[in-house]
Amino acid sequence: MAADTLKSTSGAAAVRRLLLDNGALTALIVLVVAMSALSGDFLTTDNLLNVGVQAAVTAILAFGVTFVIVSAGIDLSVGSVAALSATVLAWSATSHGVPVVIAVVLAVATGIAAGLVNGFLIAYGKLPPFIATLAMLSVARGLSLVISEGSPIAFPDSVSHLGDTLGGWLPVPVLVMIVMGLIAAFVLGRTYIGRSMYAIGGNEEAARLSGLRVKKQKLAIYALSGVFAAAAGIVLASRLSSAQPQAADGYELDAIAAVVIGGASLAGGTGKASGTLIGALILAVLRNGLNLLSVSAFWQQVVIGVVIALAVLLDTLRRKAGATPVAAGTGGWSGGGMGKQATTYALAAVVTVAIVGATSFLHNGSSSASTPKVGLSLSTLNNPFFVQIRAGAQAEAKKQGVDLTVTDAQNDASQQANQLQNFTSSGFGAIIVNPVDSDAAGPSVRAADKAKIPVIAVDRVVNEATTEALVASDNVAGGELAAKTIADRLGGKGKIVILQGQAGTSAARERAEGFAKGLKAYPGIQVVAQQPADFDRTKGLDVMSNLLQAHPDVQGVIAANDEMALGAIKALGSKAGKSVSVVGFDGTPDGLNAVKDGTLYASVAQQPTQLGKIAVDNALKALQGEKVEQTVKVPVKVVTEANVAGFSG
Repeated sequence: MAADTLKSTSGAAAVRRLLLDNGALTALIVLVVAMSALSGDFLTTDNLLNVGVQAAVTAILAFGVTFVIVSAGIDLSVGSVAALSATVLAWSATSHGVPVVIAVVLAVATGIAAGLVNGFLIAYGKLPPFIATLAMLSVARGLSLVISEGSPIAFPDSVSHLGDTLGGWLPVPVLVMIVMGLIAAFVLGRTYIGRSMYAIGGNEEAARLSGLRVKKQKLAIYALSGVFAAAAGIVLASRLSSAQPQAADGYELDAIAAVVIGGASLAGGTGKASGTLIGALILAVLRNGLNLLSVSAFWQQVVIGVVIALAVLLDTLRRKAGATPVAAGTGGWSGGGMGKQATTYALAAVVTVAIVGATSFLHNGSSSASTPKVGLSLSTLNNPFFVQIRAGAQAEAKKQGVDLTVTDAQNDASQQANQLQNFTSSGFGAIIVNPVDSDAAGPSVRAADKAKIPVIAVDRVVNEATTEALVASDNVAGGELAAKTIADRLGGKGKIVILQGQAGTSAARERAEGFAKGLKAYPGIQVVAQQPADFDRTKGLDVMSNLLQAHPDVQGVIAANDEMALGAIKALGSKAGKSVSVVGFDGTPDGLNAVKDGTLYASVAQQPTQLGKIAVDNALKALQGEKVEQTVKVPVKVVTEANVAGFSG
């Protein structure tokens, strides 16, 4: 009896020590178990592989950031450097015929160059890492837009295979993530520069006095971060089959969060590759699970922030409880503790599988598939137009008895790819997609087609993929209408400015094309400036305010959406609707109110509520095997003060 008690006590102590010594791992186990209990769609082979794919880019970026944080630095530029490296590869190989191997070398060299500039500014220019890398964030993003001219560039087919699967099931991005993780662990645990990182992060002055060439080491550390950023950019572009100039926007924050969640200290001196991988997996599991649970996109940001804080708090409590800190020079997947690490992770895997298996069994016993499930991925919900599409879709789904899951891609093509993969792996009956970018959505839609899931495109077409139907207004035709409206208003003569949408998005390109076509018929109209304001009201206000300094005599404004038009009206003040006429696009409620007030001359109104309603109706028909029209055009209409009262939207 005493022996049994002793074994029980020692077993409990072992589990407790496991949990305390591996705070991030514990958080990951708890999260996996919770998501499995809450969603029967979470624990499937396809979905778990999706989680791995979705973690890959963040993890690869984070491995590079780990080097920097261990050495008590910070790198805010990795997302922009990733986009720039991918753009250089696509631009050189696709647009200029450079051999693919050389193009890949150029992409990696771009990452190294950006890292060396960061390291030089920090080590020799004495700039704080935050400032130096923040400057590189802006420079790299700007160069990406300059090289690509704001449009996605097709990726070479041979490199795009990095986004495929091996044997039809094993994703290549996951393999790349593992290889890059092993390299990071080796660098941290078995190399001179790895030991230098810990020494510099622990006490830079002591490291210098001990003979370490701190400045040269910092150059190497930031260059390594650039290499990993370039690798992440190539993998991301491969998944999307195109280099997106706005890709990986904000990913630097995810990378830093992954490193910190994984147990590294922002003060430097601690951190390991395995912890960083766990941190990236926590973020991926969280986003994947919240999508499957149909959590509001707005609340998802709140939940992710809270979980990050709790994960770090758990790690802090672990340290206070007396767990052994990570020793300088240990990389997590190498060194003398490798056997112990492997045993720990194996035990954690067994515990997780056992608990998850039980919850999965409970789900299988109580599942019901009587309600048709449809997924709707919107490019953004930070715009009234798309909020109206959602409202129309939700109203129709409720009427038809459809279980509708809505996600917000936040104008991030890669995030939308993740959401579409989640829908596909979770066995949704049909998918509706409003692409962030028409080209980037292609690979994910092709995967849904392969799984025999009908896809309906709404508002924007999907390129290089088959969709059951396109429910949309014609952006090019709408742009022509906007141009004709402002030209007629000015009597065919006058100076105007154009506020463009977010660079790189298909909607911005198509509407700009329509503006240009429409204005060709009016040689007396002079476009004195064209600037992007990212479909955002605040940016519309700022850009218009700046343009007025150079062009105070402007007589007209065309904005690629109502939000930017409303910002322009604010900048114009008393001129709006009097000496300066403004034409918007979309017919949002705020835009129509401005038309009623006379400050907005006209809006080229789409009917977003109808777009959402018709998309759901067609998705349900396709799901049930009924024939649907391949193209459903919802008319656009110029709404002015004369007809706004009778316009229903």
